[in-house]
Amino acid sequence: MNRKLTSSPSQGSLGAGAAATAEPSIQPSTPAVRRRPKGISLLARGTAPVWLTGGAMSVCLMMIGGLLAFIFFQGVLTFWPVPIVKITTVGGATFLGEVTRDDTYRPEPTVLEKLPEAVQAEVRRMLAESEGVSHRRLLRTGNYELTNEHFTWVSDFEIASGGETLPPWALVFERQAWGRFYGEPKAFWIDSVPVATAPEEIWSYFERYHPESRHRWSQAKNLEKHAIGEINYRLEQSRLKLREVELRFGKDSDRWREQQRIHAAAETELQKEFESIQQTIQKLRQENSRFKIQVVTADGREKSLAIDEIVRGYPANRIGTLEKWRIYLSRWWEFLYDDPREANSEGGVFPAIFGTVVMTLLMSLAVVPFGVLAALYLREYAKSGPLVSSVRIAINNLAGVPSIVFGVFGLGFFSYIIGARIDDLFFPAKLPSPTFGTGGILWASLTLALLTLPVVIVATEEALAAVPSSMREGSYACGASKWQTIRRIVLPRAMPGVMTGMILAMARGAGEVAPLMLVGAVKLAPELPIDSIFPYVHLERSFMHLGFHIYDLGFQSQNSEAAKPMVLTTTLLLIVIIFFLNALGVYLRSRLRRKFASSVF
Repeated sequence: MNRKLTSSPSQGSLGAGAAATAEPSIQPSTPAVRRRPKGISLLARGTAPVWLTGGAMSVCLMMIGGLLAFIFFQGVLTFWPVPIVKITTVGGATFLGEVTRDDTYRPEPTVLEKLPEAVQAEVRRMLAESEGVSHRRLLRTGNYELTNEHFTWVSDFEIASGGETLPPWALVFERQAWGRFYGEPKAFWIDSVPVATAPEEIWSYFERYHPESRHRWSQAKNLEKHAIGEINYRLEQSRLKLREVELRFGKDSDRWREQQRIHAAAETELQKEFESIQQTIQKLRQENSRFKIQVVTADGREKSLAIDEIVRGYPANRIGTLEKWRIYLSRWWEFLYDDPREANSEGGVFPAIFGTVVMTLLMSLAVVPFGVLAALYLREYAKSGPLVSSVRIAINNLAGVPSIVFGVFGLGFFSYIIGARIDDLFFPAKLPSPTFGTGGILWASLTLALLTLPVVIVATEEALAAVPSSMREGSYACGASKWQTIRRIVLPRAMPGVMTGMILAMARGAGEVAPLMLVGAVKLAPELPIDSIFPYVHLERSFMHLGFHIYDLGFQSQNSEAAKPMVLTTTLLLIVIIFFLNALGVYLRSRLRRKFASSVF
């Protein structure tokens, strides 16, 4: 029998009433206000330290970014050609040159006293209105052999009315010696005969004959550098051979007399070759001496310039944008691939680029193996004790030693002790002229390797400690020895950390200058340590370095204003080279990390 279960009315009404009573009405909720507990400061909650540390990091990043931006823009704009202005002052002086920079200053009373009395009152009134501040521009006037100065400051109040113009035929000549020359063309001479006097014709003749003259100049330079250099090298080798026979057998021996005869024959033959090359060089120079351009300076003086000594010339106020880009790129090409000239303030820095890169790579090849071996012994083999603790303290202290101390040590130990012993054993015929007993790229690399050794040791130790102990235990459980475990398990997985140490060492070593001044870096060394002469790699030679080049330009140049653009450009180049060397290290480190991804088992 089916029963239908229903609830009684009283129960239904009671349940509904209870539900109605128990269920509250829905009201819009208000957000709860979080109140700071009384007695807890903002410093304890950590908000202030976060803002403080974040703000400090932002300030550091802005400082670094601002410095790099300043170096970048100043370095990039160094080679851009600018117009030439001609300025006539109220005193009657005339200047012709490029505006390099400007600023404001407060003129001294002595400056105003040099002005004509007729304009002094007007100038004083103008200065009084501007609260004693005036604007001035730095004009690169060149023509050093005539004026004994490269730059001249010209204030606005010194310029006569209508005394500033842009001469249409103002020319810029960048020369092999004496720096830049500014003037206007007067005549073009061939065989001491003026063939053109109009500016258009003069410039047409210059553009016609200048490339040929520069080609002949390059031929003569190559003959002097390579052909005559090879003759001198062969003559020196013959002399050294005679000296070796003399040291072994004496001057009274038959061997010495035979070698002397060979040396005399070689000297006669080489002298003939030298005279033949000299005749060729003389013919090239005589051909170039036929062509000259006569220029008039701003103060009316005339100067004849041999066009083969002119590296680059152009009418600055008549060229368009495409021609400016051509000059700009040609200057960069010269800067990167040519030798320096004019006391390093002009020309290129290729020897310095080559020396910097080679020295940094040699330093890395020397410091990484020794640093890794030292770190392996300290971490994997050495037992904790006073001796190991002393070694670690010494390594940490070594990182704080001034770099010039390393330079003194490298000069005394590598050059004067090891180098002198090498000369005694292998190069006795060259003595007393040292071969390895003086500064060279090898000793500079080893000195910087000692300087950066603590960085590699500390980074390698941290990388070895980061390898999980479970990997070592698993290797031992499989029957591997300690050295097999280190070589196949520990060291491969620590290689990213080793590469980090190498990157830090390269970054520091490439920028060091003080030690290099004592162990091999010189102001000018156009001969590269690698050439076609056996043994092809000459690690005993002195070299140029970009860091030392920057120091020499900034503090040893005859004119700091003339060298300032090259200082910034060379600094930019050094930063770029260090960046690419570090980028190469980071790339290798990332590949090693992907290959040896560490895992705990």
